[in-house]
Amino acid sequence: MKGVFSAPGDYVYFKSQVPLHKIPIGTKQWRYYDFGPKVVPPLICLPGIAGTADVYYKQIMSLSMKGYRVISVDIPRVWNHHEWVQAFEKFLDVIDVHHIHLYGTSLGGFLAQLFAQHRPRRVRSLILSNTFLDTRSFAAAMPWAPVVSWTPAFLLKRYVLTGIRDGPHEPFIADSVDFVVSQVETLSREDLASRLTLNVDAASVGSLLLSDSYITIMDTNDYCAIPQQLKDQLSERYPEARRAYLKTGGDFPFLSRPDEVNLHLQLHLRRVGVEARPDLVRGIPKDGTGGSHSEKEKKKEDPDDQPKDGGSSESRSGENQLAPASEISESHAEEKRLFSNAKGCLIAQEDISHLRESLRKQHITTTDILLQSTCESILPFLLASYVQSLYITTKLLSKTWATGVK
Repeated sequence: MKGVFSAPGDYVYFKSQVPLHKIPIGTKQWRYYDFGPKVVPPLICLPGIAGTADVYYKQIMSLSMKGYRVISVDIPRVWNHHEWVQAFEKFLDVIDVHHIHLYGTSLGGFLAQLFAQHRPRRVRSLILSNTFLDTRSFAAAMPWAPVVSWTPAFLLKRYVLTGIRDGPHEPFIADSVDFVVSQVETLSREDLASRLTLNVDAASVGSLLLSDSYITIMDTNDYCAIPQQLKDQLSERYPEARRAYLKTGGDFPFLSRPDEVNLHLQLHLRRVGVEARPDLVRGIPKDGTGGSHSEKEKKKEDPDDQPKDGGSSESRSGENQLAPASEISESHAEEKRLFSNAKGCLIAQEDISHLRESLRKQHITTTDILLQSTCESILPFLLASYVQSLYITTKLLSKTWATGVK
């Protein structure tokens, strides 16, 4: 991991254009991004222990430009899984979202399965990445779990960071690790303690009413913090689920391999019957509305959208499926356009170096001028003072010598 982290250019652009929402619901504070046409059933992203709503910014940028609605949330401070289910349901009620598609990684994937188990009517599909079915192995590896709520923040952060593989990485994976580490530094002691508690609290995912055909398992084949045994258990639980394996990507493929992840997310949403609305996309405006229509226009669209979300999805999935090649070319074109806008908002590193060198030279020149003018004005006065003091000293010495002779 690098010693000094510098925010990526596309993340700086994202933060300048997409608004961050913070709302209190009961005793819970929710922090989330919501971007894309509001008439489309949303894809809700749930991070792991070390993640925040910001770690999915590449998915928000890419999918929203294609006409999908993406919501990325921080896991609030909840201390058991029953409290999580109730808090998340209240959050969905407040933002007026009823039917959802969940994308969860690590702890987020586990929480997504629990919500689908206890609130089956609200969850239409699942995308699970590097996640697990129960918490027993994590509880056994953390014997100090009963005192986690009293543990100082720096120890909690150190424990979380030790779970992230360090060492030589390829550049994109190294950048993803640096970004997540920077997000861990923003988390409070209570945030970390509650997430670690959820990760070790005794619980397991029961049977889901959701068909395996509406589940996609997306894992990386190189390495991740979740043991392979737990990932195999997940695959055995959902034998008919769609598989999307990434050759590399590490713990955070949504950051290190965003093109592949975004493509699999888009294909999953099309397969389960979610229709994108690119006609409602107006780019990324400065007011952060994401091309959404007004409430009046939204009401006009809702009647047509409701049966699409609630009706049969299998009959439409084949008709709306695009060829993978066209998806890839579209994805690359969108990201090139987005990144070109991001680059236009930033100063190149070479320009910063030239500017720093120019300012340094100007500073040296200004310093030399000040020193020269100071010397020219002060030195004559100092010289006169020195001569006068020398004269007085000589005169005193003469008088003293004369007195001694007498």
